[in-house]
Amino acid sequence: MAAKRMAIIATKGTLDMAYPPFILASTAAALGYEVQVFFTFYGLQLLRKDLSSVMISPLANPAMPMPVPMPVMVQMLPGMESMATMMMKQKLKKHGVASLQELRDLCLEAEVKLIACQMTVDLFEFDKSEFIDNIEYVGAATFLGFAGDTDICLFV
Repeated sequence: MAAKRMAIIATKGTLDMAYPPFILASTAAALGYEVQVFFTFYGLQLLRKDLSSVMISPLANPAMPMPVPMPVMVQMLPGMESMATMMMKQKLKKHGVASLQELRDLCLEAEVKLIACQMTVDLFEFDKSEFIDNIEYVGAATFLGFAGDTDICLFV
């Protein structure tokens, strides 16, 4: 019996949207799935060597729990993004959730195929030296060849 297959398309590069593709991919790989994650547009930020610029924004994120209710105007103030990012990282650490770096490394160790969208790399004029090793660069058509024949296909 062939292994189950999962395809994930990651389009966001914020801290809150970085966790789902890595958690789902590493979990599926641990369950024996063959997994590929296609990072496109802002999701490419998650394949950069340095993840320190991955932040979370409280602005236009009404579901984000805050310790006190915060008017939108306050969320726009300089430093609020850094503060929200710091608070989220503290909450993740307090509850024993792996860091983004740890989850990404876990995916690589579990042989999850991490794929950078070549068109997006070209569009934003990224240099491949900005990205981690052990990833592939392909177009959407190549990824869809895999995704079209999976048991689970997710867009996050």
